[in-house]
Amino acid sequence: MKNQLYLFLVAVLLWSCATTPENDDVQPVTRIAFGSCGFQDQPQPVLRLAAEQQPDAFVFLGDNIYGDTHNMDTLRNKYGRWMAKPEYQALKDSTVILATWDDHDYGWNDSGRHYPEKEASKAIFLEVFEVPEADERYSRPGIYTDYVLEAGDKKVQIILLDTRTFRDDLRPYGGQEVDTVAFHYDLGYWPYETGDSTMLGETQWAWLGKALEKPADLRIIGSSTQFGITYNGYEAWANFPHEQKRMLELIKAKKANGVVFISGDVHYAEVSKVDYPGLYPIYDVTSSGITSTWGFATPNDHRIQGPVMENHFGLLEIDWEKGQLRMKIIDVTGKERFTEVEAYDRLVKW
Repeated sequence: MKNQLYLFLVAVLLWSCATTPENDDVQPVTRIAFGSCGFQDQPQPVLRLAAEQQPDAFVFLGDNIYGDTHNMDTLRNKYGRWMAKPEYQALKDSTVILATWDDHDYGWNDSGRHYPEKEASKAIFLEVFEVPEADERYSRPGIYTDYVLEAGDKKVQIILLDTRTFRDDLRPYGGQEVDTVAFHYDLGYWPYETGDSTMLGETQWAWLGKALEKPADLRIIGSSTQFGITYNGYEAWANFPHEQKRMLELIKAKKANGVVFISGDVHYAEVSKVDYPGLYPIYDVTSSGITSTWGFATPNDHRIQGPVMENHFGLLEIDWEKGQLRMKIIDVTGKERFTEVEAYDRLVKW
């Protein structure tokens, strides 16, 4: 029954993206909403607001609950309390839900490949998000996957990375000299200076290379931790700079047009913009704070919008007719806090 429901919802999504009631020749606006960091025992009005936007899909980017346990009964019970929320049910009834995980719903704060319950946690994740039994995630390690949504003759690929199952331990901060003005807080981690560590693991890297070869007009890569920021002493791709560079080089080598990152984790919202030789601008839109908040935003030389410290969700609007990608953050009051607009053509031409 779960498999049939999932396939029905996907069919409805593809139909709704492919047609418009007024004129089938008019390209619709594709809307992808997203967010992260929601505590399962708090109200989540942000999800109801996201449902009102009528997105074509909602992407949960991790810390979907705060499990933080080695007891799988505890993890399952926390998921159950979250899914029972009327706000979650309203969102689920309005659109297709896609998801990846971060550390707190994977199982333990800042954990990576050494988390001992990762396979049991994965089984619960696949059940919670009603992944069909025929899905390839059941037959291989990790939960990385991709989807292709159609909007008329346009295709949007959503790639969801797994930044936990294969990730090596973070390198502890060892008292290296830093800018004490920029870093007014205790640092936890320091970037690797060699290439003998990984975020994704070789199997996932190989899969990603093939995924980027699929035809698509726009590609949304969901990463639980921020991809586009500069070093801040916390968790981020910046702690694995060789992996960050590998990603950019892979996009370039595959000539993968239209890549935009969405990310979570940090309990505030911002947009980062990465300029890399031989590539179009690479944006990373961070939406983090369905219920969680943070006292300050860390330094980020790539920040061009934000931070937004109040609870919120993110929204990508692809206006195919106007040739625009609109990157929005909408807060818990329903107010649009910022919109970063990029011409679609800039992201698809080399």
